[in-house]
Amino acid sequence: MSSPAGGGGPVALVTGAARGIGAAVSVRLAREGFSLVLFDRCADDEALAYALAREADLEAVAERCRRSGAGPVLTVVGDVRRQEALDGAVALARSDLGGLDVAVAVAGAIAGGTPSWEVPEATWEAMIGINATGVWRLVRAAVPELLARPRPRRGRIVAVASAGAVVGLPQLSAYVAAKHAVVGLIRSLAAELGPEGVTANVVAPGSTRTEMLTASAAVYGLAAPDEFAVHHLDPRLLDPEEIAEAVCFLAGPASSGVTGAVLPVDAGMTSR
Repeated sequence: MSSPAGGGGPVALVTGAARGIGAAVSVRLAREGFSLVLFDRCADDEALAYALAREADLEAVAERCRRSGAGPVLTVVGDVRRQEALDGAVALARSDLGGLDVAVAVAGAIAGGTPSWEVPEATWEAMIGINATGVWRLVRAAVPELLARPRPRRGRIVAVASAGAVVGLPQLSAYVAAKHAVVGLIRSLAAELGPEGVTANVVAPGSTRTEMLTASAAVYGLAAPDEFAVHHLDPRLLDPEEIAEAVCFLAGPASSGVTGAVLPVDAGMTSR
């Protein structure tokens, strides 16, 4: 990886960093020596039926990262639907950390419970805005900074999607449509950035122990999120750290030959 000014390790920006998979990814990257900009909304959204993380959660993750790694860790509170917020996070990486090597799009949300033709417009807009447009806005902010690194570049873009990015799921059509869009975006980006030495890949998790999975259980009227494990060949829920391992691989030098890929980390959910 290229190094930021001052001779430190590579620099990564992680969205959705305050809890769940985003938090696990952040800590894992810190252990690999990354300097970090951690980004999260840290406020509820009226289109969602569950509470989101708070600024205290983001700061707690940042402190875990500082204890785990040697690089600086900065935090930014912002909404991935706001271009100026992501532009500002990238500008912070440039000014305080010397540049950017890796952009990881983890920020996501889930809402559903109705058939496709009855999805409320506010739900559709939230799902597309957060889960798809939010990834595109990160790409829009980050790619120029990745390309500002001198050749040979080792830039990485990793988007965390879902098993729902490759299959249909009832009563979650807006969410699934957004996650399918992420795959199309990242594969197109891989084709565009391949000659520039920058890779772009997707990690598609199965049912993972997060607040979003608890919200998914509510959509289907399940007593507990653990009931989703029946869809896995290995009948258990995944832990966020398992997803973070795949993201860390794609963010690092060992994945240099991988681009335009969708890596399932779903305990066999989509292999049936």
